[in-house]
Amino acid sequence: MALAILARRRAADALLRRPLGAAGVSALRASYAAAAGEESDVVVVGGGPGGYVAAIKAAQLGLKTTCIEKRGTLGGTCLNVGCIPSKALLHSSHMYHEAKSSFAHHGVKFSNLEVDLPAMMAQKDKAVAGLTKGIEGLFKKNKVTYVKGFGKLASPSEVSVDLSDGGSTVVKGKNIIIATGSDVKSLPGVTIDEKKIVSSTGALCLSEIPKKLVVIGAGYIGLEMGSVWNRLGSEVTVVEFAPDIVPSMDGEVRKQFQRMLEKQKMKFMLKTKVVGVDTSGDGVKLTLEPAAGGEQSVIEADIVLVSAGRVPYTAGIGLESVGVETDKAGRILVDKRFMTNVNGVYAIGDAIPGPMLAHKAEEDGVACVEFIAGKEGHVDYDTVPGVVYTHPEVASVGKTEEQVKALGIPYRVGKFPLLANSRAKAIDDAEGLVKVVAEKETDKILGVHIMAPGAGEIIHEAVLALQYGASSEDIARTCHAHPTVSEALKEACLQTFTKAIHI
Repeated sequence: MALAILARRRAADALLRRPLGAAGVSALRASYAAAAGEESDVVVVGGGPGGYVAAIKAAQLGLKTTCIEKRGTLGGTCLNVGCIPSKALLHSSHMYHEAKSSFAHHGVKFSNLEVDLPAMMAQKDKAVAGLTKGIEGLFKKNKVTYVKGFGKLASPSEVSVDLSDGGSTVVKGKNIIIATGSDVKSLPGVTIDEKKIVSSTGALCLSEIPKKLVVIGAGYIGLEMGSVWNRLGSEVTVVEFAPDIVPSMDGEVRKQFQRMLEKQKMKFMLKTKVVGVDTSGDGVKLTLEPAAGGEQSVIEADIVLVSAGRVPYTAGIGLESVGVETDKAGRILVDKRFMTNVNGVYAIGDAIPGPMLAHKAEEDGVACVEFIAGKEGHVDYDTVPGVVYTHPEVASVGKTEEQVKALGIPYRVGKFPLLANSRAKAIDDAEGLVKVVAEKETDKILGVHIMAPGAGEIIHEAVLALQYGASSEDIARTCHAHPTVSEALKEACLQTFTKAIHI
């Protein structure tokens, strides 16, 4: 039996390595049918960061694993139309902006600077393609069966799959993990057509640079995509219903962050709501009014980006048919072992409560399959970092000052401006700060907030510190290489428990 299973797997792998003709498609369907007849230990529905990581980890733990993905390429929203392509464009647009605004100051002069948007998009697409193929390679290496198609629960141990190449099959599993991720949140009266009114997906593949771009929503994604097109020459206006940008961010850091973005010529209309949309002309006319009500105004744009958040992708996947419980927001309810109320059915990532972040989903996936394998899994949601990949980047972990104050915990704050950091000054990139919040009596670090170039890398020192219950003095007494931007964290910690040296 084992040899027969291995032969079928090798045959399927061989098929995936070459273009499929009609005979190839038939053979691939046959391999799916064969896989369907053999019950897997774990069946993962969804191949995003949570799903594909869960599948690989399950296979590494010796569990026979199948992963079902409807997109036809692995990596989910993050890799295909989210984290990875957006970071590619953020980097490319930053290079152009630096060349245009900063190179001459550093003694680098040239003429005829221009944006080659098709080349920029091609570089982004190449990165995405390479990484998705890389995950397929990891599946083969770890002997994960990969089924391309739309899967929905048929029973607590069966997933019905409408195959991408036509036809259908049923995949059986002792344990099923729902890792279907999330989708763009829509707004009443605003229809996304991915032409004039786009989601983040459409904003990643515009064919030309819009003269005027309006971003609805001042969260992570809206500010990142607004930053891309702002750097490339668009006049960007961000409309936000709330009184602040990125409401989850520390208040002091958020205010400085907004000032920095305004310095980069992004405009903000806070406490403002969209009440009307007119796409009858060449562009888009948005009718706005104050969030509290009042006089209306009209703003025009070539492109409107709707970035009002995301919602769990849990509708239409058969949850009701097997009795899986969800909350009002559509999130699947799970226990500490990621199991739903239905025995043998688990859920992870954006489909369950918690931060909608790719790295959180990955941690969920690993912990979930560890539990399934009879081991102990663990995710500490209090130490999940968040990063806004603008320039400078803004990164945080733990509690904000406002949260600590609301909890009534006596605390101290240490801050260090990048203007006093030698590396930041040397590279002429010294806008930002590091802020540390620590418990007053014990000096235990409660939160760290960084606005600096490379903040998304520096933050992990703070993540590790929180994970191990470190004090600000622990970091302050740890030798940091000089000159580095990371020294600003050391100095902020010095300022928290005693006094910084360089301010």
